[in-house]
Amino acid sequence: MRLHQMQNSGNCYKPRLLAHQLGLSLDLIDVDMLKGETRKPAFLAKNPNGRVPLLELDDGRTLPESNAMLFYLADGTRFLPEDRFARAEALQWMFFEQYSHEPYIAVARFWQSIAPEIPPAQAARFPEWHEKGYAALGVMEGHLATRPFFAAGRYSIADIALYAYTHVAHEGGFSLARFPHVTAWLARVAGEAGHVPMDWRP
Repeated sequence: MRLHQMQNSGNCYKPRLLAHQLGLSLDLIDVDMLKGETRKPAFLAKNPNGRVPLLELDDGRTLPESNAMLFYLADGTRFLPEDRFARAEALQWMFFEQYSHEPYIAVARFWQSIAPEIPPAQAARFPEWHEKGYAALGVMEGHLATRPFFAAGRYSIADIALYAYTHVAHEGGFSLARFPHVTAWLARVAGEAGHVPMDWRP
């Protein structure tokens, strides 16, 4: 399989981390979004949405969206709960990540630590991103106060989905000092077998 990706993207990190923990090989194809490479016709033919990551299967089929990749790769493994409710719970937190977490924590990180410059219109949105990002972290803190992981009481793709941008939240100006349960959870995820950091490449 081939993963079209940017190394410093949390969304691209998700399938890389899971693949490594599953012992799967991924050929990494770097696509520079900042240079407009995701908007070129050759890439748009694979993903009309013009974004990375994009997983290209051995048979030529393509799968965009990081959390869809997690669900696909984890099917039939310990990383996706077998119980019906537990699977839905994992999906619940993955939807939460994309709707209530990533649009604020990841976006703040992008403009503060990845983009070459911050346009005034984007700089003006940092208070909103921080307010809503901290709200998401508060929801996570409350959940983790009584549970070690997000779904089924054990490590799953729900944790991978939320870990990707939470562990680099400081790069977007967030402090986790008042979220001790989130901080402890980050350490548990980092201690899972086969864990690799975002900058790791095979």
